[in-house]
Amino acid sequence: MAKLLCAGLALNLGNVILTSAEDGDLEEKDAALLAADDECNDPEQCSTKLLQLKATKASMEIEGEANEQGTDQDPQTGMNGGGWSGSSSGAPAPPPGFVPKGDPNAPPPSNCAALSDPTNNVCKPVVDWLMSGGKHDPNAGKWFSEMPNIAGVDYMSATADDFQRLYYCSPPGGKSCGAPPCHCTLPPCGNCYGGHADRVKRPGCTDSSTSMECKPPRQAFDYNGQKWPTYTFEGGQTMHIFAIGDWGGMDGTLNPIEGRPPLIAYAKGSKKGPSVFPRSRMYPRNPAMNCKHDPLIKCFENEGGPQCPYGCGYVKGVDDQAQLLVAQAMKDRARISDPQYILNVGDNFYWGGIEKNCGTPMDSISFTAHHQFDQIFEGVYSGKGLDGKPWLSVLGNHDWGGRVFNNGWDQQIAYTWASPRWVMPAAYWRTTVEYPTQMFSVDLWFLDTNFQDAHPNDKDPDHNICGPNNPAGATCASAGGPTDKDSCPEWFHKLWDDQKTWLIETMAESTATWQIAVTHFPCGQDGANQAFYRKLRRDYGLDLLVTGHRHDQELWLPNDSRNWMGGLTCFVTGGGGGITSEASPDPMRKGDWYGEAEYGFFDITIGKYSMTIESINYDGKVMKTAQVYPFSGSQSKAPAAGAPSAAPSGAPAPPPGW
Repeated sequence: MAKLLCAGLALNLGNVILTSAEDGDLEEKDAALLAADDECNDPEQCSTKLLQLKATKASMEIEGEANEQGTDQDPQTGMNGGGWSGSSSGAPAPPPGFVPKGDPNAPPPSNCAALSDPTNNVCKPVVDWLMSGGKHDPNAGKWFSEMPNIAGVDYMSATADDFQRLYYCSPPGGKSCGAPPCHCTLPPCGNCYGGHADRVKRPGCTDSSTSMECKPPRQAFDYNGQKWPTYTFEGGQTMHIFAIGDWGGMDGTLNPIEGRPPLIAYAKGSKKGPSVFPRSRMYPRNPAMNCKHDPLIKCFENEGGPQCPYGCGYVKGVDDQAQLLVAQAMKDRARISDPQYILNVGDNFYWGGIEKNCGTPMDSISFTAHHQFDQIFEGVYSGKGLDGKPWLSVLGNHDWGGRVFNNGWDQQIAYTWASPRWVMPAAYWRTTVEYPTQMFSVDLWFLDTNFQDAHPNDKDPDHNICGPNNPAGATCASAGGPTDKDSCPEWFHKLWDDQKTWLIETMAESTATWQIAVTHFPCGQDGANQAFYRKLRRDYGLDLLVTGHRHDQELWLPNDSRNWMGGLTCFVTGGGGGITSEASPDPMRKGDWYGEAEYGFFDITIGKYSMTIESINYDGKVMKTAQVYPFSGSQSKAPAAGAPSAAPSGAPAPPPGW
């Protein structure tokens, strides 16, 4: 397993090139040469990429098949015959009864190239070996299990062009082709889905639809500031909204492209489905207890055994499956609450969002994005009460790339038009939700506050989207994003300045019963020491702020000493479980907590006269509750034209004295 993922892998970091040795050994001192992990304080122990290499080496010891079976790493493919189980469950499955039918008249992809072209130098030796008999290897069925989904043929029938297509879309062993073939068994050859479509149509959309909800933008931010179509929910039942953030773990079965390392931070992270990213746990009041990245990795690998320091606070069965536990708690509550929609505050995929460069056309979904969405989102948040419910979403700093800006954030926006429930049409946007039977409405604003992690290139590399960890020549100009790392901070700060103007203008026009803002960075972090959010509260009647980023659950009441936002209720829901929590989830160690829980989500019960906010722990327990009432602000909102003056029969009555 280790050799499968590590053999021949070179990480080019500035002028430093670290190459794994043939046996996977890496010196600890090499960690100092690598950039520090996000939110870690010790560069020598916080390199994600180094840890990935170390962890994949360790995974061989856990899985063990290769040594036990005496099967050596294949020198051509870079894959280990006995140590890889494949990732076919991550491939997009065709519909029942699907028979691949290519389009023989489809033109060659515009970026196609022959296998002999220099762009395919990395994968050509593998493909040549396969066509000379290598595909008869007894382990080939494991290696090439995704071939039918990608090329529409089984690996034994595959041509060299079909294998080039596979290694362009999802390279087993990491030896990626740089261009798709110009010819293949089932054209179009640049498509990674076996001849069927790479995206589905949203409900109610047709090929001729031109409305915002049906037509992807040309560039990712063309819909910035625009209003997504209104949602309407009829009936007199109790209405619920769920909220969650920082939920998306690592996809350890992804075969990354572009020479990227696998998304594996510890040995057992090579499994299907999400794996929790181990961050670090720091104790400002007791630094001697600090648990850095490397010790926490050991806790994951040894399941909290003797080698796991007490300061790490590792809880077996919780920390190692946090996302799945929170998801199960959501499912259990959704069967009862039946939420109408979910507010998603970002950090949807660790480590760095969609693991490919920005620039994929907005009307297509890369195989990388499809695989990560399938493994981390679609396959996790499903079931009665969640199926088909809109996920109204924003980007977090890790969705941009964590410590770079050129990862596939635009694919998260594009997925809006490839999913019936994922909604992220722009970096910032708004929508309205109407409850006509109960005669109230909600205006929602979705904000990008990632300027908080956008600093000059030489500042704070651990928390800097625009920092020195960006590769040379990094750009997202073709996607409408930052053009280079030097202008990157200005780009993000201008994005926030534009949003502030837009917020004031649109919030002043709102006649809805409720006004709610959703963003990634935590309560109060507006770049103005809470003054801007205080203005939105006092002048324009902002009722609730929904945030994440800090990896725990914090319900901020208006009278909290840390809350200077003019009476605004806010909560942090960064405990979705994609990354380890700020402190130990052990309830016997609550003295280290910033809020009321470490892993969980929120359930908002909303009506015309009040909201009840409940902080739900990963085990389903209600940890804290608050009541919120509509607030108009000094810029009082006029009622909407024709708005009724009284609630109909069956609508919730106002509380006494309201």
